[in-house]
Amino acid sequence: MENVFNVNGLPFWSEKEIRVRNRLMEHNTAEVRSILLNENPAWQFVQCEAPLLTPRSVLNVNYTDDDIWAQAVLDTETPLALRPETTPGSYAYAAWVMSHNSQVKPPLVVWQAGKSFRREQDQVTKNMRLKEFYQQEFQCIYTADTLNDYHSAVLEPLRRMVAEVIHMPVRIVESDRLPSYSEVTMDLEVDNGDKWMEVASISRRNDFPTKVSFDTRKGRVEKDVKVLEIAIGLDRLVYNYMLASQR
Repeated sequence: MENVFNVNGLPFWSEKEIRVRNRLMEHNTAEVRSILLNENPAWQFVQCEAPLLTPRSVLNVNYTDDDIWAQAVLDTETPLALRPETTPGSYAYAAWVMSHNSQVKPPLVVWQAGKSFRREQDQVTKNMRLKEFYQQEFQCIYTADTLNDYHSAVLEPLRRMVAEVIHMPVRIVESDRLPSYSEVTMDLEVDNGDKWMEVASISRRNDFPTKVSFDTRKGRVEKDVKVLEIAIGLDRLVYNYMLASQR
């Protein structure tokens, strides 16, 4: 990665680094699928790609203009912003696909990989506080009365998943921030020789915007849902992968 524009947080990625990112994304997808199916073979998986420009109305209220790249709008326009995370798009698509296809119901994973944008403070490259970055996020939607503690079950398998490709020490730590939507958030951090760097977060979210209706053997039911969110920083994985490969 090179700072061609000479602006902190806006790196250029080489062809080799792009190939690594694509391979890591494919690896993550296969491993997350295997981990979840091992817990419950009923999981369904749907990939989507939501617009980068997202209506302000669906963003988490904790994101202010100090955090995001928001559009200046006329009175007749819908207020938009470059998304600070892929979650709102995945939620919207999950609700849409479940309402349009009776075969799609919890437990359901809607996932996507793409760019997100935040107003990060200017920092040197080794801190990887990027203003524009690639995320891979899996929104794993299940009914709130589910007895399986998916969050606890996936932590160690996900740690091993990262360690297998980065070849650096990886630890599970409690996040130093607990977003309002999260009941619990744990981070995966990599010891890259300079610092312990967060490369993924695993949260149990309670902010899916609607109840979910679907057919069962006993008839149609409506239930609250919770979400296991697996959020992976692809750029940070690439950065640490390249560091490890140079040693």
